[in-house]
Amino acid sequence: MSDLDQLTQSLARNLKRLRAERGFTLDALAARSGVSRGMIIQIEQARTNPSVGTTVKIADALGVSITALLDYEQGPHVRLVPADQAVRMWSTPAGSSTRLLVDAAKPGPLELWAWLLAPGDRSESDPHPEGTAELLHVTAGTLTLVVDSVEHLVPAGTSAAFEAHLPHSYRNDGADPVELTMAVSVPPPT
Repeated sequence: MSDLDQLTQSLARNLKRLRAERGFTLDALAARSGVSRGMIIQIEQARTNPSVGTTVKIADALGVSITALLDYEQGPHVRLVPADQAVRMWSTPAGSSTRLLVDAAKPGPLELWAWLLAPGDRSESDPHPEGTAELLHVTAGTLTLVVDSVEHLVPAGTSAAFEAHLPHSYRNDGADPVELTMAVSVPPPT
């Protein structure tokens, strides 16, 4: 079985389990996530590989991290994630990418990400659930962070925090790559 097939099977198994644990019907999860009932059925039957955006919407609606949907081993107190096991979630032909480095599931998902944003590249993010916070620290270059249509320049050595339920995007308008570390905290579902 290929890695992609294993990922598809894990996603299907975990989505079914997490939806059942929360008592969500297909219609309820579709309404909470903004993902169609048909797409959720296809994912649960391992008949499709959803986009990163779709996976994030479902994880947010379930109140779990992406890795909880992808079946990462969870140790009782300490979990080490070697660099080669970080999950690449997004990349562009220009060389931009994101890697989910590590996460914690309780009380709500908390994720740590590494970003590389190539010159001229950008990433748009759908608004996350109310109460979601993002923290970021730029280690190289200057990031243009756009939150609720307002641009903020974040140069190397600078950190930012914002409410991620607002529309937001990340842009590199400079000539050098932007590198940053980001933490995302999503509140547990109510």
